[in-house]
Order: sequence, then C-alpha cells, then structure tokens
Amino acid sequence: MNSIAPTLRTDDPLLRPLTIKHVTFRNRVMSTSHASTHDDGGMPAEKYQRYHEEKAKGGIGLTMFGGSSMVAPDSSWGGGQINVSRDSVIPFLQQFSGMIHGHGAKIMCQISHLGRRADAFSMNWLPTMGPSAIRETRHRNIPREMDRSDIDRIIRDYAEAAYRCKEGGLDGIETVTGGHLLGQFFSPRTNQRTDGFGGSLENRTRFAIMVHEAIRRRVGDDFLVGIRFVVDEGTDDGINFDECVAIARLIEAEGHLDFFNGIFGRMDTDLSLAEHNMPGMSQPIAPFLRQVGLFKRETKLPVFHAARIPDLATARFAIAEGLLDLVGMTRAHMADPQLVNKLARGEEDRVRPCVGASYCMYKKTSCIHNPATGRELSLPQVIERSANPGRKAVVVGGGPGGLEAARVLAERGHKVVLFEAAPKLGGQMLLAVRATWRKDLIAIVDWRVAELGRLGVDVRTSVYAGEAEIAAENPDIVIVATGGVPDLSPIEGGELCQTVWDVLSDDVAAKADVLIWDQMGRHQAVSAALHLAEKGHAVQFAALDDNIGLEMEYNARVVYRKRFAENGVKVTLDQALVSVRRAGNGLEAIFKHELTGALSTLTAQQVIIERGTVPVCEVYDTLREGSANGGTTDIDALLAAQPQPRSPGGFELHRIGDAVTSRNVHSAIYDALRLCMVM
Repeated sequence: MNSIAPTLRTDDPLLRPLTIKHVTFRNRVMSTSHASTHDDGGMPAEKYQRYHEEKAKGGIGLTMFGGSSMVAPDSSWGGGQINVSRDSVIPFLQQFSGMIHGHGAKIMCQISHLGRRADAFSMNWLPTMGPSAIRETRHRNIPREMDRSDIDRIIRDYAEAAYRCKEGGLDGIETVTGGHLLGQFFSPRTNQRTDGFGGSLENRTRFAIMVHEAIRRRVGDDFLVGIRFVVDEGTDDGINFDECVAIARLIEAEGHLDFFNGIFGRMDTDLSLAEHNMPGMSQPIAPFLRQVGLFKRETKLPVFHAARIPDLATARFAIAEGLLDLVGMTRAHMADPQLVNKLARGEEDRVRPCVGASYCMYKKTSCIHNPATGRELSLPQVIERSANPGRKAVVVGGGPGGLEAARVLAERGHKVVLFEAAPKLGGQMLLAVRATWRKDLIAIVDWRVAELGRLGVDVRTSVYAGEAEIAAENPDIVIVATGGVPDLSPIEGGELCQTVWDVLSDDVAAKADVLIWDQMGRHQAVSAALHLAEKGHAVQFAALDDNIGLEMEYNARVVYRKRFAENGVKVTLDQALVSVRRAGNGLEAIFKHELTGALSTLTAQQVIIERGTVPVCEVYDTLREGSANGGTTDIDALLAAQPQPRSPGGFELHRIGDAVTSRNVHSAIYDALRLCMVM
C-alpha cells in the first residue's frame, strides 16, 4: 500500500523540489549510500528493501543505497555489499525501485571498485589491486599494480554495473572516489605510476574520466550519473582543495556527470574514518559543510553532502545558504525515518534526534535509541493504537528503558503511570553525559520526556514505588525498569576503591593521581578516564581486555585511543585486578596478567573500578508472587512479536533493561519496544 504524501509547506527550503535533468526530487533531504549489511548474499532482498522503504514512507526525497556496491568479483571486502556485477541483481532492483517510487521518493545506488580496500582473504579470494602496490593500513592488503588489461576490464565492469542499475529501474547511480579505486588514482599517496595514468594531475584523472565516459555511453543521457567526490584529502601528502577542484573541473568538462556528492578526508585508517568520513559526537556538527560549500562555488553541477548533519536546523541552513542542493541526513533517518513527514506536518520538535553515538557502525544500522531501524520486518517505526486500549500500566523506573516502555504503552492507548525514585528522569544516562564529549546522549532522555508529556503520561518523580504504591494504581501491566547499581562483588581491599558512578556524580572527589580498572570494555570506564585526564588528573588505565573499549563502536574506540595519547593516559592491558591495599599515603593495586599469570603492581592515590551493574530487582521480586504470569516473560512470544500469554487474575509483570542484567542503552530500549508494542 502506498503512503499518502504529506501536504508540502512552501515556506521551508528543505521542502522545495529539486530537478536534475528529467528527475524531480520532491524535497532537498536525502539519505546517502551506506553498507547496511542487510543484503541476502549480495542481493537487496526484502529486509534490505524494507529498511529503505521506511525512509520513503517517511517523506524523504532521495534514498541512496548500496555503499561500495561491487562492480567486479575482486571488489569485495568479505560480505555485506550489494553485488551489481551480476545480472541476477536486476529483478531485485526492479522490485526495490518500484517499492520506493510507490511512496514518491527517488532511489539511487553507489557502485564502486574498492581497489586496495578489498579483501584478498575472503569471498572470492582474489588478489587486491590498485594504481600502485601500496598497502592500506585499515584493510591491510598489499595490492598488485594494475596493468592496462586490468584498467580496461574495470572500466567495462563499471559500465555494465551502471546499466544493470538502469535496467533495475533506479533513478541514477554514483561512483565514489575517496579511498576507493578512482580516488586511489587521483592521490599521489596511492598513485606512483609513471605511465599515462600517473604523474600529472591530468594523468591521474584519466582513469576516472574513462570510467564515466563508458558509463554514460552505456546508460545514455536519461539516467543520472554522479560521483561521491573528495573535496580535500586533509593531509599534507594527499590532494588539497585546489587540486580536488582542478580534478573536478577536468571530469566535469567531459560532460558525463550530473552531480557531485562532496566528502572530506581519507578513509584508510580507523581514525580517518572516524574523524573524516563518518564523524560522530566527538566531532562538531557538520564539520565539513563549509568546505563542501566552497567546493560548490567552483562547479556548475548540483552538490550533495552528508557528514554529521543530524538536525533539521543545520540541514535547513545548508540549503537556504546555497551551500548544498541536497542535504544528506543518513544517520538522522536511522534515528527517525519519519523525519520529513514530521517536518511537513509542523512537528519538527517531535523528530527523534540523532545523538551521534555511532552505535549504527558498531551494530550495523542499529540506532542506539531506535531499535526498529534495521528490524523493519518485525518492529514498527510508527506505533499503532491497540485494538483494546485503556489498560492501566505502571512503569517503575525512569531511565531510557522505562521511558520507552511508558511511551510505547501510551501510544498504544493505555493509561500509564511512571514512577521514578530520583528527582530527575534519565537513570544512568545522567551520569554518562557528564563524561567528556558524551553530553549529546541526553537527547535520548529529553525526547522521551517530551513525548510522555504530549501523550499525557502521569510521571511521578522522587517516589520510591514499592508494592503498596503499585497496588494502589490497580494495574493491568507492571514494567519494572529499575536498572542496576555498580557491581561491587568482593575484591580483596575493594572497600578502598570507588566506582565510575562515584566520580562522575561527584559523590566522591577525584584525586590528583587516579588508577581506573575496567572489566567491561564499554564506554563507562574509558569515558571517565578521559574525563578526568582532560580535567588535569594523572590517569592510569588498566583493562581486563587486550584493547580499550572492545564493546563499543570502532570509531569511538580509536578517538578514545587518540585522546588518551594526547592527555597522557597510561594504558596497561590484559590485567585482572586481584587486590588493593594501602601503601603510604596512596593505594597499591595488584594485578594478574591474563595470559602469563604474572603479578604486577600499580600505585595511585585513588583506585576506581568498573565491573558493570547488578540488577535492582527488589520491587520485581516482591511483586512476582502476586502477578498473573509470575513475572515471566515468554521468550517465544517476545521474539515472534506476539502478545504475551494472558493469565486470568492479577497483573502482568515484566522487567527490562539492566533490571534483568547489565547490558546497554540500546538493549533496554529494545526490550521495552518489542514487549510493549503488542500490549
């Protein structure tokens, strides 16, 4: 069934149509191509399509898909890409494009050859290749230098891949430079050839010109062809802004392109990906918008761009000031695929915000606080009203999980009371946002608090809800979301230690010389260590794991590593804490090496430990006997997105999030959504 497009406002620059050749985009908002890993053996089947369909239903102008879609068998990094090197992709593309067009949006695919970024040790086990035999740090392969037969083959592969996309009913394609093969030819960092494809700027641009000439010849003029184009490599030994402009003019002069999609920097290391290509909350909002806006002045073609543009105000500025023609809000659509519809309805303040956590890069396309994204086959992006509304629900706990449970139950039409023992809603998030650059996470709480107000949820803070308080509400449903408290399982001398919670809450003053031990590999200990180091404390960091932050997204992990180095944090890995004892005016921590068993000692004025949390479940335990279901959540029903079995008499009791066991924010919100959406 096709969605009904919202009535477009004419007073917002983001809602003005854009026409490129024969294609009219209904507004200026797009989602750029990315590797969602929802493919089925390289094909964009139902799961992949539904992920993008939600954006089309939500009013987006253009959704691009297939980040790094492989044009040839030797362009794989091991899986997760769309394979446009085979004709078998065409029926999938036809179904896909028909679906997206049915909702009024346009659809394009990114096609590419990875060159040295491919993986020689997976999938087809073909050697990687590039303009020169220069290894990439991140993907670790040593490419062979391409000869003329390789060049001619890849040019044909690009053209045939583009034609398959046209046959699939798409509106266009983009190629990509950056660290991919086209960009590897551009940059002297990766191109040290001495033939007609190396040396001068004109020679280094030749391969890209030949690729786009072949594409245009194959697809004709009635199909959009663009290029995701680096406007500055941001490194002394690469191509700078002026050289990128010169390359763009050479390609543009050939007349085969319809648009540029501007990006900045490199992508050959974890750090360059984190700071340049996919910046998260450690970076400022829209860090490269100015550079891309300057690039737009140098070209006659339309220019697109996406890089941490998470909010409509920034996107609107980019369009209104003429910096861009289409603005990419890719991760913002993971947070809320209804973004454009809400804008068009005058509900901009109701858009679920992208907080820049980059959880979507750790668990592909899983937004940290929208668990429906990437799970469209089983979870709704828009909560429907229950066929039997009006049940009385009590939610105990006002952290992210409890807030989500209350929101979803209220959207279903039930009467909801939420109890929170603290004077302020937010739970552990109130501590998390106090650490270094994590402050934007508070939007996870603020958005839900605002939604509860809109939905009329009865929120009662500073109330410890026990059995009597809950019974007084005569509930049909009780959701216990009381979270957890720091795990203080016995360690010899543990009474001498503090927790991350202690220092972030300022309940305990941090001393000048601090040792933090991390058993978990999550954000808590790492962010606290950096927070203290940035405030001038001398910080030692010891971890049980073989690296810091193993349970976090790679781009955050590498930023922490960089800032640890910048702030002099001393790191010791593979260490289990055995005991802590007094030593003079300070403390002595005894560690056992996880691999060798060798004992070692670190000294500091203060020892802070992070071991996760243990559930706060007294209320749950008290209520179990009087509940209809004995406090048991039926896992089969939960996984099947079916209502929980109903038992006669009493209330239905469930617990979620850290009240079950120590996990993370996404898990708590996911628990709440899939449990409550069918109540």
